[in-house]
Parts: sequence; C-alpha cells; structure tokens
Amino acid sequence: MTTTRRPSPQTMAVILELADQASGWSYGYDLCRTLELKPGTVYPILMRLAERGLVETAWERHVPQGRPARHLYRLSSAGAEFLAGVRTTRAAVADEATSTTAATPRPAIGTAGA
Repeated sequence: MTTTRRPSPQTMAVILELADQASGWSYGYDLCRTLELKPGTVYPILMRLAERGLVETAWERHVPQGRPARHLYRLSSAGAEFLAGVRTTRAAVADEATSTTAATPRPAIGTAGA
C-alpha cells in the first residue's frame, strides 16, 4: 500500500508560485524573495520536486559576463496534474466537512439540564 503525504505549506507555496508563472521559468532566488522563505527551505523543496518529476530544471543559457549561470525552475506537466489532484482532494474534503456540519443538528442553547 502506497501512502502519500500531504505537501507542507511551504511546498504548496512553491508549487502554487510556479503554477502562477505558467510556462515561464523562475529563479530559485526570486522564489525565495516572493514567498519570503529562506533558501535553506526553498532549494531542498525544489530538489525534491525535481526528483519526483513535478518540476523541470534548466541552466540559464544567456549568462551576462561576470555572473555565473543560474538554475531555472518551472512546473512540469506532472506537477500541474499533481496540483490539480491536490485542489480536487481539498475541495472534496471541504465539501464533505460542510455537508457534515450542515447535517449535524446543534443542541439548542439553554436547554441543557431542563
């Protein structure tokens, strides 16, 4: 039996930010600044997502002189499918919680001990 863990809030923030970029590439440092997360949080997340095939990586092609090439990241098609699945699951859980709460009668106030 394979179990999947829910992604951490930081992982979801990275995935959502990459999804907002559509097909555009993002630099890790820009993700750190935008999400206000430390590089020690963002880069391990990006590496895990890349290992799982949810993020594509590439090296910057046109590097200005005097600066090293930067690594680029974007959500892969598998990452987009993963995100859609997470959103569907979360929506189903929210719907179930709403219907359960609405169907459960609440005791009337002031009737206890009467």
